[in-house]
Amino acid sequence: MAITPENLPKHELIGLKISVVKSTDKTQVGLQGQIIGETRNTIIVQTSKGEKTVQKKGAVFKILLNGSEIEVDGDQLIKNPIERTKTLVKKW
Repeated sequence: MAITPENLPKHELIGLKISVVKSTDKTQVGLQGQIIGETRNTIIVQTSKGEKTVQKKGAVFKILLNGSEIEVDGDQLIKNPIERTKTLVKKW
């Protein structure tokens, strides 16, 4: 199944380009790079200054997908990656 904006949360995020648009931690706003890992509550991003861990809760991300930037609410991604990819997708 191809990754689309509608089914993005159901897919593996590792390897996608990401930027932090909004976060409860203001120091992370503007952070950008490539997703290299993910846990239930965090996304690990490889930036030009090294690996950074970003909390999903309270954050909004822009993910580059097929040349388009998709805005994703981090709260929609809170779940173990394996479990998240098995659940039904809700539109946001």
